[in-house]
Amino acid sequence: MPVPDNAIYGLAGGVAKAFQLRIPLKTNEVTAAYFQQMAKIETGPMKEDLAKASKGSQEAMQRLAAATPAWNATLRTTCVATLLEGGHAMNAPASARSRNRKLPRPSEDSVDYVQSTLQKVVADDQVNVKILGEPAPGPASELRPDVVQAVGRATDALWPGVPVVPIMVMGATDGKALRIAGIPTYGVQGIFFDRDDIRFHGRDERLRVQSFYEGQAFLYEVVKTLSKSAAVAKADVY
Repeated sequence: MPVPDNAIYGLAGGVAKAFQLRIPLKTNEVTAAYFQQMAKIETGPMKEDLAKASKGSQEAMQRLAAATPAWNATLRTTCVATLLEGGHAMNAPASARSRNRKLPRPSEDSVDYVQSTLQKVVADDQVNVKILGEPAPGPASELRPDVVQAVGRATDALWPGVPVVPIMVMGATDGKALRIAGIPTYGVQGIFFDRDDIRFHGRDERLRVQSFYEGQAFLYEVVKTLSKSAAVAKADVY
């Protein structure tokens, strides 16, 4: 029956409202170090904001988040609609799916917080926000000095003058399972890519031959350095 509160209308309104959601901006140990190091490298107009963001300036973080999608996803938990469904028949209810990428520390933007915030923003008791599956957030790995120093030493040996910049990847890796198991995990590749030829996850994903061999030499040096430390038994570097 044609009714004024059609499910699709309610869904469309809810998605439009959710699109405007902006989870508060914040840094953690890794991202603060990232912005601090980037401020030393950057020569453009964002240099000052990078330094201020590393110290927690909300105004600077807002400008950085507006500057690039990558910095926005580095500074906040993000929610984006990825799939709309009209049900199995012409008269079936509608649904939408959203992919939410939560900052890694459990104390920041919990699953319950994100769900309740979305429900509050949608502000429609006919639109239900539900969690699909069982979220299993992994704890962040601390920025350990022995790991950072090992990476810096290998970098200086192979590429003198190249700065080491910690970064929080805005995606997911198998390291999550290790971190959940209580093993601090760090992704260190030592591979240079051509900025004009990025083919991650493509059928023809590739890298330069020189970069491949340099990456092996880099990883060997990092593992050799860390294997001399008693702490290596409590961490995984891949």
